[in-house]
Amino acid sequence: MRISCGARVNIHTAPTNTLWYKDFAYTGGIPANTTRQRYISPPLKTLRYFPLSSGTQIYSLKSGWINHDDQVFTEAQVFLTDGTASICFHSTGHGDPAILSIEILQMEDRAYYFGPAWAQGIILRTAARLSCGNGEPKFDVDYNGDRWGGDRFWSPIRTFGQGFDVARSTKSGIKKASNAPNFYPEALYQTALVSTDTKQDLAYTMDVEPNRNYSIWLHFAEIDSSVTAAGQRVFDILINGVVVFEEVDIVKMSGDRYAALVLNTTVAVNGRALTIGFHPKEGSHAIINAIEVFEILISESKTLLEEVRGLQSLKSALNLPLRFGWNGDPCVPQEHPWNGVDCHFDKTSSRWFIDGLSLNNQGLRGFLPYDISKLHHLQNINLSDNSIQGALPPSIGTIPGLITLDLSYNSFNGSIPESLGQLTSLRRLNLNGNSLSGRVPAALGGRLLHGASFNFTDNAGLCGIPGLRTCGPHLSADDRIFSVYSRLQKEVPLMQKQGRNYRMISR
Repeated sequence: MRISCGARVNIHTAPTNTLWYKDFAYTGGIPANTTRQRYISPPLKTLRYFPLSSGTQIYSLKSGWINHDDQVFTEAQVFLTDGTASICFHSTGHGDPAILSIEILQMEDRAYYFGPAWAQGIILRTAARLSCGNGEPKFDVDYNGDRWGGDRFWSPIRTFGQGFDVARSTKSGIKKASNAPNFYPEALYQTALVSTDTKQDLAYTMDVEPNRNYSIWLHFAEIDSSVTAAGQRVFDILINGVVVFEEVDIVKMSGDRYAALVLNTTVAVNGRALTIGFHPKEGSHAIINAIEVFEILISESKTLLEEVRGLQSLKSALNLPLRFGWNGDPCVPQEHPWNGVDCHFDKTSSRWFIDGLSLNNQGLRGFLPYDISKLHHLQNINLSDNSIQGALPPSIGTIPGLITLDLSYNSFNGSIPESLGQLTSLRRLNLNGNSLSGRVPAALGGRLLHGASFNFTDNAGLCGIPGLRTCGPHLSADDRIFSVYSRLQKEVPLMQKQGRNYRMISR
């Protein structure tokens, strides 16, 4: 599937007549027209941007794009298990995220296999894909490549910049190229860079993220007419100075001239540079046709589905503004959790859960939904200084670990649910500055005797504890007991000051 973002109709692009679908109903954001740039291919005329937006972060585009293909293309190989893909664009404070197009292309199931850790749970982010000796950027489709290759984009590189490499090309056919599972296009192997100095290493260096693992795929075909047999071109391959392949002989290893050879290795890179070197041996020259470098990312564990649904209900009930960007997964990528959401990772379940909500003083309206109880791991809720209305949902009393609940200075009405008395961990409760009425649950009042900090003031209709009005002449047994304890709290210290001893009996 290819989507032209911001397009209102389906379009086709030259020279391959590729179909791009309009992006209606896939997302929010705002459509706009583009300013055509010569270095962006295909030539799409619309985009979609996200003025106030928010699973595993695979790439962070640099601000101030320049005329380089590596800054306008982002690609990753992802193993999807449920037939869906969710792609999020999060602002890093350098302007609004914008997107020209999205391609979701199915590849062969074992594409880019590199070992036991491959596939599910692993993402391969394309760090570089180079067609050596080529002068124009091309897709697999431009190369007449097999569709199971995924229509990869190949950046051209005419030289490594050392002054002793030269481009070579051939029109001869290449054997063993478009084979499963990767289906590399034959034309990829018809160009190459060849060293002209038998004493110097041909080397390509690129910037990378440090302390990461990289999967490196190197492509070779002997297309130089001066090499006619095995043993005439032999070289070692080094990664950051360490030999990873010794005595590479393309004709010998591929079985023939004009035959494709692909070598793969995975390396750990500690610094910020990755150098791939080709060291000639026995007076021969090194050659390289194409290079692919992938950063290996571990797909981050997701947030518990029940808690995601609880936050989605809260988002809807409070009419959260777009600036909150509550889209995608609340806790991943870890660099961009949802605003006002505190996440905690549970090693037992390998899932994230929500243990805190801090949405105070955000101008929120609406009401608290019953589904807030789905946030079963909450310890702290702060929704103070907003304009939230309606009744307090009794379901709050089913959040077992709640320690702090601050709903002060809103417009809550009705009574305080008896279920709040079941919150045995609750140490701080602020309900002041609302329009609550009725009797404060006796269980909450009794908690005050054990050092809890509760504030019920500025609720004209509340009654039943010291500091509030009396509920009336007909007190329940619990109210009478609490009234006695409240009175003793005040009088016992006074009697102790007067030096008197008392024996107290309660029945």
